[in-house]
Amino acid sequence: MDYRALLKNVEKTLSAIEESDDVVSTVAAVGEAVVGNFRNELGIIGGRLYQLDESDYVLKRGFGRSKRVPEGLTVPMAYGPIRRALDEGVVLADLKDPFVDRELEGRLGVSRFAAVSFGDGAFLLSFDVHPRVAADDLLISLGIIRTVLDSKVRSEKLEGLLEEARRIQQSILPRSCPEVGDYEVWALTSPAEAVGGDFYDFLPLTPDSFGTAIADASGHGLLAALLVRDVYVGLQMGIGGDLKIARVIERLNRILNKSRLATKFVSLFYGEFEANGEIIYVNAGHPGPLHLHARTRSFSEMESTGMVLGPSPNAPYGRRAAKMEPGDLLLLYTDGIVEAHDQRGREFGLDRVRRILLDYRKKSARETAEKIMATVREFSAGRPAEDDMTVVVIRRPGRLRDTGATRAPAPSLSPPLPS
Repeated sequence: MDYRALLKNVEKTLSAIEESDDVVSTVAAVGEAVVGNFRNELGIIGGRLYQLDESDYVLKRGFGRSKRVPEGLTVPMAYGPIRRALDEGVVLADLKDPFVDRELEGRLGVSRFAAVSFGDGAFLLSFDVHPRVAADDLLISLGIIRTVLDSKVRSEKLEGLLEEARRIQQSILPRSCPEVGDYEVWALTSPAEAVGGDFYDFLPLTPDSFGTAIADASGHGLLAALLVRDVYVGLQMGIGGDLKIARVIERLNRILNKSRLATKFVSLFYGEFEANGEIIYVNAGHPGPLHLHARTRSFSEMESTGMVLGPSPNAPYGRRAAKMEPGDLLLLYTDGIVEAHDQRGREFGLDRVRRILLDYRKKSARETAEKIMATVREFSAGRPAEDDMTVVVIRRPGRLRDTGATRAPAPSLSPPLPS
């Protein structure tokens, strides 16, 4: 038998199966496909799908030409063929084998069968097979099918986790921009994968002040998204209490260090903005926000006041002060912006960012944020996103808002997180 061809055929068959909302329906469709497409090659006549429920496997579906048995029939995990399938992945048995319960198999109308376990033992597929099929060919072929089935189930589980991570991310992103003094604020984020490791938030403090955070977990994807969630929760619980912001960041660092995800790390900038332009901030290893001073058209950076969060539980974090004068512009960003590459391998870099800020210094915060994102995408056209990208633009145009102004709309996601 050409096992390479069989593997390709199995993968092609399973990839064509439309995934259902639940794993059981998808796996049942897989079983149907195996029986329908490999009857001749493998001598598979029919089969049944079982799912583990505590210490028993419960019959969920039957398919092919197998005897119809009411769903809900249970087989103990200790049953001999099941134990062998769990230990070895695949087992082939008939009624002559001493570990087979003839009465049970008689109820199922089985004389020769093969069982395949997958999904870390959560599922069991039992196939009725033709008595004249060579045992070696069948076991090797079912081993191939088991490998692909395992991948299918793990993929379904991962998709469930990713969907949950997407919901978490969408729930923690702020729904509106702060309306304090004459500040004008806008933010955009674009994950490199279905879920990302970038994060930003706005925290209301007093009628005359607000907090702004931007963070970047190392890497991207599910683990980074889970770390970002921990940062969000830590800030929400710590900010606004009696603790100074440096102490809040130190406590958050200890929490992340004890996390099971401690092999990862997070850079974080958190600043508190007063209506008069005063800023107190802590920068835990994050790219220094760019401060464009309107009067001199020069830039300064809000440099680190401590190391990234996570690696060292007792790392100290200092705080510093700055001030935004009327007309000033502040850009908070993650390194996915400056480290984007074009087709020739050149980085986007800070110089291009500074030029945009100078050109757009009198534009709105929204226009500035959108221009930066659009320029980065144009620069790296044709290349897949290498990292998550986030920008937060804060302007102090020097004019008081109309006190009757409506609240700013929710910051856009660019592009939207997949639904």
